[in-house]
Formats: sequence, structure tokens, C-alpha cells
Amino acid sequence: QLQASGGGSVQAGGSLRLSCAASGITLSNYAVAWWRQAPGKQREVVARIGGPFTTNYEDSVKGRFTISRDNAKNTVYLQMNSLKPEDTAVYSCNAVNSDGSYWGQGTLVTVSS
Repeated sequence: QLQASGGGSVQAGGSLRLSCAASGITLSNYAVAWWRQAPGKQREVVARIGGPFTTNYEDSVKGRFTISRDNAKNTVYLQMNSLKPEDTAVYSCNAVNSDGSYWGQGTLVTVSS
């Protein structure tokens, strides 16, 4: 139902844009969050988007990451700028509302110093 993509390897200071594309559900009807899990660490929420102008970010990514929707493409994006080695993790997207919860597979982001 959710397809996450866009991960890769970049140097510190670089940028990546992750995509979370939905099929079978209408993402605009869901709150969508990007999660990440770094090796040896617990999974954490990086960014969340509710309504079109309701966004929340984990403190360490504020000012660097931007979550957004493209309802025409049924996709949620995570634009990641000024990447740091500590951003290295597997990133996954999650869509949730009262009807249920859906997860995309992870996409690996590796940031080298």
C-alpha cells in the first residue's frame, strides 16, 4: 500500500528527497509520519504531517527536513537538507487514521563525513 523510495548515500551537507507513494488508499485522508531507525537505536519519528499545514519535526531535524504532500500524486515527501552522519538510518513511512495503519518498507539513507 505504501512504497518508500529515495534513499541513498551522500556526503555530509548533501540532500536527499524521500518519497512515500500510496496505492489503494488516499493519503490525504491520513496522517503520515516518517520514522527512522539507526543501527543499535530505537525507531523514532522524524516528521509528521496531519492536515496540509500541520507538521511536526523531531528537534534534531528542525530547519533541515521538510515534510510535504502532493495529493495529485498521492505521495508524501521528506526533503532532507544539510544531512549529517547521525542522520544515517533506515527511513520508513507510516499512514494512520481511524480506519487503520499502513507501513511502507524502509529505505536506507547513509551519510558519510
